[in-house]
Amino acid sequence: MTEALSRPDRETLLPALGETGWLAVPGRDAIRKVLKFRNFSEAWGFMSRAALLAEKLNHHPEWKNVYNVVDVTLTTHDCHGLSRLDVDLAKAMDRIAGTAEVQRDHGEPVMSLCEIRSRTV
Repeated sequence: MTEALSRPDRETLLPALGETGWLAVPGRDAIRKVLKFRNFSEAWGFMSRAALLAEKLNHHPEWKNVYNVVDVTLTTHDCHGLSRLDVDLAKAMDRIAGTAEVQRDHGEPVMSLCEIRSRTV
């Protein structure tokens, strides 16, 4: 069984992830990142590459995709919270995200380009 991150590991590992846009999920022991790509193809390409990484780690994200936006939450269900698997997968996703924009304010609604364009027409 996978072990939850210890307090010292959290203090060492999580701040660096926070700098890249991974934020705590209120009410859960999980981290979340919202990525906005230039288009659907880039978002889907990221998800495909991330899926291959996740499969190698045998650790799978909770995620949602709407057009150019990928909304990812990481937690380890085996230990009911954050583990080293989440840290490793978050770092790997950061490496393959390329020039994706990171939405750092998770209190704001997440809007895809389609939704933005439909409001301006």
